[in-house]
Amino acid sequence: MGKPWERAAVIADAELVTQCRAGDATAMRALVERFQVDVFGLCYRLLRHAQDSEDVAQEVFVRVFRSLRRYDPARPLRPWILAIAVNRCRTAIGKRKRRPETVDYLGETEAAQPADDSAEMTAAIRDAVDALRDDYREVFILFHEQGQSYEEISVAANRPVGTVKTWLHRARALIFEHLKERGHMPAEIA
Repeated sequence: MGKPWERAAVIADAELVTQCRAGDATAMRALVERFQVDVFGLCYRLLRHAQDSEDVAQEVFVRVFRSLRRYDPARPLRPWILAIAVNRCRTAIGKRKRRPETVDYLGETEAAQPADDSAEMTAAIRDAVDALRDDYREVFILFHEQGQSYEEISVAANRPVGTVKTWLHRARALIFEHLKERGHMPAEIA
């Protein structure tokens, strides 16, 4: 936490939490607005379904407000909130596995063909990430898409930093293998 902007964010977050704990509706709205894009984006990448992601994101903020009294203001707020989001997504994935998938989920799949090679590669990478087992996908998304540090991911995933690094390495290897098998890697790399 040596960087001035990180300290400023923690101070701002701590003050926001204090105001939320006091029941300030404006502060509560500000907290949701500050983190809603990150929370929904993470939920969508983990759940891969817009409606489920919206539902879980709402549930995340309910949990955040219920748990604010346990939040340690000396720690950054964003990783704490994203940890709650990861846990809520895990719960939703567990529930989804126990119920049949609805047909309306198929309506959200992209039907359009990629316009160029970069769009095709992006789609191939997305498919490879989606094919990862849940814990690998979580750490990959938190690191590469959410920009979280190993330590922040460790908190969110409730795993040691070493495990996070191992899972991230394995996720990258599996994605590379997935792309290689489908001919998306140049011959000199593959």
